[in-house]
Amino acid sequence: MSAGKFKRKLGVKRATYELMKSVLEAREGAKKRSGRPPALCLDDQLVLTLSFWREYRTQFHLAQDWEVDESTLRRTVERVENNLIKSGKFSLPGRKALREDHDLEVVIVDVAETPVERPQKSSDATTQVRKSAIAIKVRSS
Repeated sequence: MSAGKFKRKLGVKRATYELMKSVLEAREGAKKRSGRPPALCLDDQLVLTLSFWREYRTQFHLAQDWEVDESTLRRTVERVENNLIKSGKFSLPGRKALREDHDLEVVIVDVAETPVERPQKSSDATTQVRKSAIAIKVRSS
């Protein structure tokens, strides 16, 4: 795959991908116990995480495409994210650095979620009983 198509597909350059992969491989090599083997190899775990970030698809749809359970996908993405963060090699510069250095080329996207608009419940749809009517029926019996 050409460099342009690679970046277009995964959202990172090939060199960044290889650096991410080396961080994950170092983490796997540092494990003391092997445990249960993962459902996906390291390459697939990294591609899955990058596609989750890049495409912003639901975990259900990605899990269906990768033929794994949703919980497996969630744990995989969290594990990859945590390992990349702990390495310290993949972090954005702080606010002061962004203000002082004008040569940085950083794109930050706000992907805040907005609440879904739902129709308001109206009193016409339900029949309400007065509390006093209930109390009277209970007292009379």
